[in-house]
Parts: sequence; structure tokens; C-alpha cells
Amino acid sequence: MELRTAERLGIPVSVLGYGMWGLAGWKDTDDAEVERALDKAVKSGVTFFDTAFAYGDGRSEGILGNLIRRHETRLYTASKIPPKNRVWPAPAASPLDECFPANHIREYTERTLKNLGVEQLDLMQFHVWQDAWASDESWHTAVGDLKRDGLIRSIGLSLNRWEPWNGLAAIRTGLIDAVQVVYNVFDQSPEDELFPLCREMGVAIIARVPFDEGSLAGQLTRDRKFPEGDFRRNYFNPQNQAATMDRIERLEAAIPEGMSLPEVALRFVFSNPDVTTVIPGMRRVQSVSGNLAAEAAGPLDPNLVATLRAHRWDRKPAKQAD
Repeated sequence: MELRTAERLGIPVSVLGYGMWGLAGWKDTDDAEVERALDKAVKSGVTFFDTAFAYGDGRSEGILGNLIRRHETRLYTASKIPPKNRVWPAPAASPLDECFPANHIREYTERTLKNLGVEQLDLMQFHVWQDAWASDESWHTAVGDLKRDGLIRSIGLSLNRWEPWNGLAAIRTGLIDAVQVVYNVFDQSPEDELFPLCREMGVAIIARVPFDEGSLAGQLTRDRKFPEGDFRRNYFNPQNQAATMDRIERLEAAIPEGMSLPEVALRFVFSNPDVTTVIPGMRRVQSVSGNLAAEAAGPLDPNLVATLRAHRWDRKPAKQAD
């Protein structure tokens, strides 16, 4: 397993990480299969695990805590503070105090540590962000206190979908150690400003949603219907579903013989050296095995990467569930 790091992260982590959103509270989740998938990932060299208090109100954090106790391998733990008002993403006009007052930042850090059963978290992230908050001293002080007291090693941002620019000011404060951002074959805009700034500032990049919520993993069809309560029901609304399938069909025509759509999608993200780790969601052993095989295959040929760049899709934010 390739290990990567960034100046501010310090500790090398597996380039293939593990996104833990779907492990707590999703429909049709088999807890025993999840445990097997997690164990296989650890035994295969995956060391970066990303969770959040909001994933099942601490349940996903508890799953990570159990994983830590089952293995002697040093695992890198990352979680997120939920906004106090529980609104995802944060509305542009939301004041910081409605989302992340100082006492809330500490309270949920302490709750996360308790859920994981550890004394220090490697990376805590703000689960939503607005750059209007960047200069507010209250979060600066709160984060500094958490580090001083040894509760966290690093602080990061989970950026709103399709808003990679909405975190640049925070990074320029010099306080941010990592950013988490949607990055995949369709969503390439983080390369414009975010990635160069992170490179300059030594900030780690955590790429999420490498499969565009399943479309780039071959899980979407023109007539697929998602059940009530499944966030993909809103994400793949009729308009977006049709537009996505148009693009998937064009993309499939560009994939070389012998490669699959999910393999190419994941290797596209690995091929960018600015990415520190990528965190696909994996609820099944089969998914872990497929993603491990893609990592082992290494970066894509530069000519194929250039071909995939033509499939960039610049989208505007809409009502999101993550």
C-alpha cells in the first residue's frame, strides 16, 4: 500500500483510506459484513479512517473505536464536529456562533474521543464550512486550546460539495492542516485553486466521493429508483440522473479494454500526487477487494488521464445531504 503525507499532517497514511459514512444507519447494512470489510482493509494496509459524529449520532465513531481495539496496527483517526444547528451544508449567511461556538467545538471533540475510546484524535474536522468565518478568533482559540490540551493533533475542514473555493481563506490563516473535498472524474474543479494552495501551504488533501455517489462505480441506471430515506433519492433527482447517465455513457466509451469504470474512476484520483488519501465508502468485502486492486494497479497512463479531463463537469451547489 502506498503511503502519502503532507507537511502539516506529519504522519504518512495509506493513499486508499476508508470513508465510514455508510456504516451506520444506512438501509440494508449488514453489520457483520461491515466488520469483515473493515478487518480486511486493515490487514491489507489501509490506515486512514474517516468518520463523523453525525454518522449515526456517534455510532460510526463507535465502530471505528472497536476496530482500533481489534488491531495492533496504528490507525489514523479522523472525525468531524457536527454544526450545532444541524444544517448541511451551512447556509452562506449562517454566523459561526450558530454552527461552531467554542463550547460546542470542545464538547463534540470530547464526545468523539469517548466514542472512539482514545485520548487523542489525529484529525478533527469542521463538518461544514463558510469562509466568512475564516478570520473569527473564536474558532482559532478553540482549536488552539484542543491542540494545547492534547485532544487533537490536527484540524481540518470538510468543504461543501462543489465549493472547493469556499475554504481558501481559512487555509491562508495558517491554522488548517487538512481539507476534505469532493474530487472525481466529473468534479475536477478542486485542481484550479484549492490543490495549488494546499501544496503551497503543506495542507493534506482528503478526496471524498470518488465514485460520484455510485454513478462512477456503475451503480446508476436511467431507471433506478432509490427508496425513501436514501440520500441518493435527492442527489439523483430525475434531472440529475438523466444528465449523469448521458455523461457516464460517453465516459464508458473512453475506457480502455480490460479496465472497468470503477477502477478507472478510483485510479484517476490516485493519479493526482496532490491527493494525500481518498476515502471511498466500503460496506462490503467485495468493495474493499476491488478498491485494493485499483490501488495496487497504480496511477493511470498520463494519456488516459488527459482523456478523462475532458469529462470534467462543473456543477453548482444544490440542496445536499452530506
